[in-house]
Amino acid sequence: MVVGLWQFTARASNGAGEPVLDPDNGEELVHVQASVSIALGNRAPEYPGTLYITTKQVIWLSDVDRAKGYAVDFLSLSLHAVSRDPEAYHSPCIYTQIETEADEDESEDLDSECNEVLDLTKVTEMRLIPSDVSHLDTLFQIFCECAELNPEPIEEGEEEEHNWIFSADQLEDETGEGDGPEWHFPQNLTNSIGHSNGDDDLAHTVLELQINDQRFDDAEEMEQASDRSHHHQ
Repeated sequence: MVVGLWQFTARASNGAGEPVLDPDNGEELVHVQASVSIALGNRAPEYPGTLYITTKQVIWLSDVDRAKGYAVDFLSLSLHAVSRDPEAYHSPCIYTQIETEADEDESEDLDSECNEVLDLTKVTEMRLIPSDVSHLDTLFQIFCECAELNPEPIEEGEEEEHNWIFSADQLEDETGEGDGPEWHFPQNLTNSIGHSNGDDDLAHTVLELQINDQRFDDAEEMEQASDRSHHHQ
């Protein structure tokens, strides 16, 4: 289920104002970055707040209004990147795209600055703007590491299509079985070639090379057998 962006107000009561996490679900705090503004969609940036990155989600809490905060889990982030192009945005930032369940035609103008009330369930873009731009690369790296901790779950019926990337040793084992280029892919294997969310082409290439090698070997054996037959005649 795609959750998208939501309002986050669960702060610790110890006066520090830190977010309340979910340790029972394995959530841990990874990084805290002060003086970060947030811009949702096409709206102007909020006053700077504090960014909290956990193993499960990205949380921004306002330093001005303790009742204001936003959160999005890594499973809802379809893209994150460093943006330094002033033509794309006036300030260097971490740019993210958020998956939502809203229809595209409903979300076209949902972020316009004229809207007084923002429907967070339809926000598809979020920018995090640190006051010190030298932190951008560090933030990006942390985003990458935490995203890897939250791989996209395989839905029922998609396993054979997306979850069959396997290691070189397993490829070698498969090529040693049988006399023809028939392949039986093992299920639920550790992905050591690439992530199943985008490196399928690489795995296809490896398989194609293996298959072609087998065909070349068969062709060479047939040619040698033909030569021996001519010599005996």
